Amino acid sequence: MDINILKGDITTVEAEAFVLFHFEQDDRLLETTAAVNDAVGSIIAQVIEAGDFRGEHLEHLLLYSQGSLKTKRILLMGLGKREEFSAHALREATAQSLRTLRDRRQPRAVLPIPFDGEFPLELSDTAEACVLGGMLGLYQFTELRTRDLDNIKDFDSLIILAQKNSKKLAGPVDRAKAMANGIYLARDLVTLPPNLATPTILAKRVGEVAEQAGVNFHLIDKGEAEKLGMGAFLAVAQGSDEPGLMVVLDYKPSKDDEPPVVLVGKGITFDSGGISIKPAKDMDRMKHDMAGAAAVVGAIQVVAALELPLRVVGLIPFTENLPSGKAYKPGDVIHSLSGLNIEVINTDAEGRMILADALTYAGRYEPQAIVDLATLTGACVVALGDDVAGLMGTDDELLGRLQAAGEESGEKVWPLPLWDSYFKLMKSDVADLKNVDGRKAGAITAAIFLKQFVPDGVPWAHLDIAGCAREEKGKPLVPKGATGMGVHLLVRLLQEWQPLGEDKR
Repeated sequence: MDINILKGDITTVEAEAFVLFHFEQDDRLLETTAAVNDAVGSIIAQVIEAGDFRGEHLEHLLLYSQGSLKTKRILLMGLGKREEFSAHALREATAQSLRTLRDRRQPRAVLPIPFDGEFPLELSDTAEACVLGGMLGLYQFTELRTRDLDNIKDFDSLIILAQKNSKKLAGPVDRAKAMANGIYLARDLVTLPPNLATPTILAKRVGEVAEQAGVNFHLIDKGEAEKLGMGAFLAVAQGSDEPGLMVVLDYKPSKDDEPPVVLVGKGITFDSGGISIKPAKDMDRMKHDMAGAAAVVGAIQVVAALELPLRVVGLIPFTENLPSGKAYKPGDVIHSLSGLNIEVINTDAEGRMILADALTYAGRYEPQAIVDLATLTGACVVALGDDVAGLMGTDDELLGRLQAAGEESGEKVWPLPLWDSYFKLMKSDVADLKNVDGRKAGAITAAIFLKQFVPDGVPWAHLDIAGCAREEKGKPLVPKGATGMGVHLLVRLLQEWQPLGEDKR
């Protein structure tokens, strides 16, 4: 989609449709809406006064200018109540608007940006929210389609129309495009079928992303992993003919080796459960088990595009989890990179195994903080549902920042307790700890397991995104399928990053 910023007369710009906003239960028209209303003989005011359009959130109504304007159509979009408005609500409204027009095969739209002072957001934030929302709502994965290509509906062009200060909008629009591209990347990686997204293929693709973004790339192959002693990671990988590979992305904005923020993403490219095999029903969805890894890749691409003044390292262990004569087994005891021995109770608790070695490896960077993302437990979905990620960790300030970033991005997270008393559930009779207990507190015990591998004194947060990686029905910002959960949240966290409180490291 082409995005252009124009400064001009609202009555002379030409496209298929205007997108105009209105607040619920508000007698006042926004000035941009009022300008169009005046040009079309008060049609907009009349339908609002008659009660045919109330302005409820995502309510929309298509009107026609009937020759009064060069733009033929007017799409009214409701923003909901002014006191409940947010940037996320605006992103949703714009997403719904552009998708509605696309589905009607109207591929070009004009979006007049409301004036400063009459909208609850600053002008730049308004432009950024509109562009990001519009792009996310229009996402489609079509690269594997070979038939009926003529039936794929596209949206070609969005004109951001500014009455003044149009030059100030270029930066916000570019930021929104960078964010959307990172989320697109994450969605694409998760959507790819597992035969086209093996560890080898994904590592190559991530390497290409890193090269384009100017990010340092290093690949830890099986030989290097063995020399390092990454036994937990290698144990999961050994069941597949595909080698396990750990990708290291290092975004360094300066030559100084400053302590980075380390992002760790679970990269199980297909999860059969291994010897503890999953039921056949819905197993195809286990290609989504690398959504945490995809979020880290997407986030670092955005960080590089925005040139944030913060070193960020991404650690992404990629492997399949398959049953074979070589696969690790229930009852095995695995020696991890940390030196701890892990008793394997269930081979389907493989995500925490590969993350254990990645978290330990993160200590080599003496990081300011570590954040990991993983589609880790069904228990988290039971606790919080499909739309909220579980949040656990060791540092209240870091957890608070992640909650705030979630509110800003619309990717909500909610804290669960991480009391040390839960560790009793993870004690092993034959090793230092076991990789899973029973059904009780499953999301928490998984995080307690991970905590044992976090370098001493490093603030750490864990996001269980098991319910958030896939959208079943489709929403304004998230069409059915992969969500790209975590990219926006992580970038928001890093955009506003300040060193954590003293004596945290």
